[in-house]
Amino acid sequence: MATEAQGAAVGRLARFPVRRAVQWVLGIGILVGAAYAAYRTLSLGLFSAAAWRDLVVFGVAQGAIYALIALGYTMVYGILRMINFAHGEVFMWGAFVSYFVARTLQNSGFMQSSPYVAIVILLVAAIAGSIGVAVLLERVAYRPLRNAPRLVPLITAIGASLFLQNTARGFFGPQTRGYPVPDVLGGTWTILGVPILRTQAIVIVVALVVMIALTLFVSRTKTGKSIRAVAEDKDIASLMGIDVDRVVVTTFVIGGMLAGVAAVLFVMVFQVVGPFMGFVLGIKAFTAAVLGGIGSIAGAALGGLILGLLESVAPSLFLTGLHIPGPNQLKDVIAFAILVLVLIFRPGGLLGTGEAEKV
Repeated sequence: MATEAQGAAVGRLARFPVRRAVQWVLGIGILVGAAYAAYRTLSLGLFSAAAWRDLVVFGVAQGAIYALIALGYTMVYGILRMINFAHGEVFMWGAFVSYFVARTLQNSGFMQSSPYVAIVILLVAAIAGSIGVAVLLERVAYRPLRNAPRLVPLITAIGASLFLQNTARGFFGPQTRGYPVPDVLGGTWTILGVPILRTQAIVIVVALVVMIALTLFVSRTKTGKSIRAVAEDKDIASLMGIDVDRVVVTTFVIGGMLAGVAAVLFVMVFQVVGPFMGFVLGIKAFTAAVLGGIGSIAGAALGGLILGLLESVAPSLFLTGLHIPGPNQLKDVIAFAILVLVLIFRPGGLLGTGEAEKV
């Protein structure tokens, strides 16, 4: 009996996944290290409650921008099962189109005399620019490769990203430009007793409204149902009379629209544009989409919010107590470390299930 029991124990041990054990050990180690670093920071008392509040509010606003861009990644993935790495440049071109319109409105005095109308004009300009680039990408770069192996569209997307970056640099120069914004966006609003910068409040509210509208559009409208049908199975959807090409173009239009809105919200907060602004921001939005679950609209929104909060709060919370100089300069390291950890511990993301996840 003892021999049988020992044999059974050895069999269970042999079946125990070593990889899972290593992941658990690594995860526990990371949590313990993060808790210790946070304790050291809080015990030093270097930040007031108001400072932490400001970091959280800024993180939510930043995460809202990430979420809007991440939604473009996740919708295209849900339809074509490919990562559109040029989506960051779709965002960048929308920002540049709105920049030239904003400069014209500023020079004419219209931006200050009619600021709210000017903001609407900037939104329309950015959305039009981003949609134009997104549709052009789909028609020229992606549609001819729709039935090609997955690696081919991926390489094409990277090439399209580099092409759009260098085209913008050739037209507009490599320098970063200041973006004019209406004076009415300066100052703060007090919401529920909490002072919030007007730009941050507008970003949070607009992003929330856009994400709710997108959710209702996908779930309630006929076009949204067609998008979900094509995401489920393009061949069956085609046999049911759905125009797959039209649905794909519609998806790119929606992604471009979201990128255009995100572009205006971004420049209202940071007030800069540049030809390379979309690259890093696009990678972070992709990280947010993976974190929430690539292919999931709710996951993209959740991932953007979490990433924005971590980028804003984590450097001060986890690195200051360890006496690491310039902790805020390491926020990009935190973003990419999150991507690596998610791919290790939960490749499908928080709300996703991996390859099978649909829009």
